[in-house]
Amino acid sequence: MNILDQARAVGDAVLYEGYLLYPYRASAPKNRVRWQWGVLVPPSYASAEIGEHASARVECVVEPLDRTILRVKLRFLQTLTRPEWDEADEQEIDFELPFSELPAERPFEARRGLSGVLTARVDPLDGPFGGARLRVEVYNTTSWRSDGVREHALRHALLAAHLVLSVDTGHFLSMLDPPEWAKPAVEACRQERLWPVLIGDTSRSTVVLASPIILYDDPAIAPESPGELFDGTEIDEILTLRTMALTDEEKREARATDPRAAAIVDRVDAMPPELLERLHGAIRSVRPVPPSVVVAGVRVAEGSRVRLRPNLRGADAQDMFLTGKTATVRVVLSDVDGATHVAVTLDDDPGADLQHAHGRYRYFSPDEIEPLEVPE
Repeated sequence: MNILDQARAVGDAVLYEGYLLYPYRASAPKNRVRWQWGVLVPPSYASAEIGEHASARVECVVEPLDRTILRVKLRFLQTLTRPEWDEADEQEIDFELPFSELPAERPFEARRGLSGVLTARVDPLDGPFGGARLRVEVYNTTSWRSDGVREHALRHALLAAHLVLSVDTGHFLSMLDPPEWAKPAVEACRQERLWPVLIGDTSRSTVVLASPIILYDDPAIAPESPGELFDGTEIDEILTLRTMALTDEEKREARATDPRAAAIVDRVDAMPPELLERLHGAIRSVRPVPPSVVVAGVRVAEGSRVRLRPNLRGADAQDMFLTGKTATVRVVLSDVDGATHVAVTLDDDPGADLQHAHGRYRYFSPDEIEPLEVPE
């Protein structure tokens, strides 16, 4: 999958986040208040007091080259009015903006009278390192006389609006972990209802997804996911099992609510056991567990004897009673953040062997133990 395809796949998840939630029925209370992400309402309804806005803005740091061309893909949903349930269809509008022609303003038209404007500008950064700050804004300019009803305003809104930014030469820098020289520029960037993340890398890339949902750099859809469930913050296995447990009547109502809901129910009903098994979990990488750690020049491993020197600030208050006690190291562990922990049992504890048999230990960091062996 190339990085533009990856951006589209993640963008699709953003596009339909919360579109229709389990149990996938229009009658469910959680499905009566819809469209929470990336909603750009018509100006006549917009109001900061009620948290509804007609525009969104993203800023990021870019290192362009000569004749760099910025390509912007604006993606959003637009409602399709139905008697009982408003569906939605996807809209996608492309813009090509040479950096040499910025600032620029590009009006656009969508279906059913929806209109807007996209603007872009680039400002060189001060200092010897080059680079520039790119700003892209999108506005809903649809003319509509507001009646104060949100459901009506949504029929003239951009829903789940997001941008895919790409450059043909040069690259964008990470806004989460920029190089040292770019940190002041990154801190000065202002985001409004859009958040930029790199696609395909975590330090620099030619593609940025500007999402209404805050993501990490280089987001991706899990390959085990069998299809859309409209809730990317949930676990596929849980939602799939819950959907399987719906009664026949509940499934009929879900199928009648929306074609996309019908597709979910049909997919779950036809899911083979081996595909369900894949949802149970996956190991992305295996990090070796350190068998030992060097403390004060001594290699500490299983069986090593140490004296405890707990750091009492911010630790368990009971650790003060362990200061100076001797212990035997049972295992050296590494957590998901790469930190090392030493698991021990107390030498004067008559239940130490029983605790070891059941994997019940006391944990200390390497700076909280003093090896009793002589340094090599």
